[in-house]
Amino acid sequence: MENSEAIALTAALLAAAGDLTKRINDGVVARGFEGRPAYGFAFARLAPDGATATDLAAHLGVTKQAASQLVDELVRKGYVERRPHPGDARARLVVLTELGWACTRAAEEAALEAVQPWIELLGEGEVRVLCDRLRRIAPYGPLRPAW
Repeated sequence: MENSEAIALTAALLAAAGDLTKRINDGVVARGFEGRPAYGFAFARLAPDGATATDLAAHLGVTKQAASQLVDELVRKGYVERRPHPGDARARLVVLTELGWACTRAAEEAALEAVQPWIELLGEGEVRVLCDRLRRIAPYGPLRPAW
């Protein structure tokens, strides 16, 4: 592979990721939820068992203060709540509320809609192969927004 091909591949993957993020967020908003892409990245860490603001900061690649501000915003909007941490009396566990879970389900529906054009273009079998290949090469770890 030549440098120009590597750049083209990189650009295509980044464009696809940005487009998917936008489509999913637009789909969530169209379903009546107020939000922005950062919410989805946070929800990915909070589901299924919750996390501390420190855990969330590490997951998102932001400061603890930024994560705390995001949690405050999500609490105000009713998507999460703070609970006592079962293993650390000094910490608070941030968990999804029923509204947060409903928003997560809306994101799953929007994700299916977002990849539908790929299925129509490539066929379901090729999209499954693409998914398998990406899973093989994608880094493991937190899903982080590109700030």
